[in-house]
Amino acid sequence: MIKFRTEVILHRAGERIQLADRLLTIGSCFSDAIGARLISNKMDASVNPFGTIYNPISIHKLIQYAVSNRQIPENSYFQRGELFLNYDFHSAYSSLNLPELKQRVQSAIGNTHSFLKQAKWLIITYGTAWIYELKVSRETVANCHKMPEGLFNKLLLTQRKMLDSFDTMYHHLKSLNPGIHIILTVSPVRHIKETMVLNSVSKSILRVGCHTISEQHHDVHYFPAYEILLDDLRDYRFYQPDMIHPSETAEEYIWQKFGEQYFDDELKNFLTKWKDVKTALNHRPFHSGSDAHQQFLRTTLRQLEELKPLVNVDEEITMLKKQIS
Repeated sequence: MIKFRTEVILHRAGERIQLADRLLTIGSCFSDAIGARLISNKMDASVNPFGTIYNPISIHKLIQYAVSNRQIPENSYFQRGELFLNYDFHSAYSSLNLPELKQRVQSAIGNTHSFLKQAKWLIITYGTAWIYELKVSRETVANCHKMPEGLFNKLLLTQRKMLDSFDTMYHHLKSLNPGIHIILTVSPVRHIKETMVLNSVSKSILRVGCHTISEQHHDVHYFPAYEILLDDLRDYRFYQPDMIHPSETAEEYIWQKFGEQYFDDELKNFLTKWKDVKTALNHRPFHSGSDAHQQFLRTTLRQLEELKPLVNVDEEITMLKKQIS
């Protein structure tokens, strides 16, 4: 038979994710995509608690902030017009009031510290190897926040600096939570503002860095989201209209591949049952008072009651009970 695509073949991970495991995702927007699916499937996940972050240095720095749970440097805060922002955080962390912003930032760090202490998995998605340094301090920023270009030096991260930064973060993280496992991914979203050619250079640095890191640490794994989209799903029908971001279909396919590699059998079994329940919960009847629909609601309620010992479905149960005559 003629083959029309080259599928990325994955091998089952030795260490697998269980339903009760805590997972934290951090990094580029692909971390949001994976994280959203973790949450929608009732898994205990914290998703990009500091906002979308793209470069390895900033990602590692934020993890270290969370590990140490300390006050972050005062010089990382600044004012642009009426807004106060922080160079280490996404622009979602902004305020007209500096004390309020500081409180939000420290709260995010404190909450993530508490979550990390009990987490079993940390999923990091690197987006770009291009970094911006503040000229005045030589500190790498996570976001330039539309400040003048003249304030920054634009640099291409070296593999050596990426590895050193990861190792520092890794040892701090292990001092807080020795049993945590790390999954590295490279975002398949191309950064075309750097040009397609320089995007390839950037992604290659990230990919080689991930390979080297996973070879050096037995509890650091690599998931090939980048290869799945660019090599397996090699077609623009798997992209959004901007031709840059993966479509919903592509994200769902990558999610399924992720589950094949990392989810244990109990979790897979739960996800199959939960998928049916989610479909039932999203059903919108024409005649909500009909006997048929009332029986449908009672059947769905029984399914939720069966899942209650495994996950928190109190909200869904309450919603259904209100609909049952």
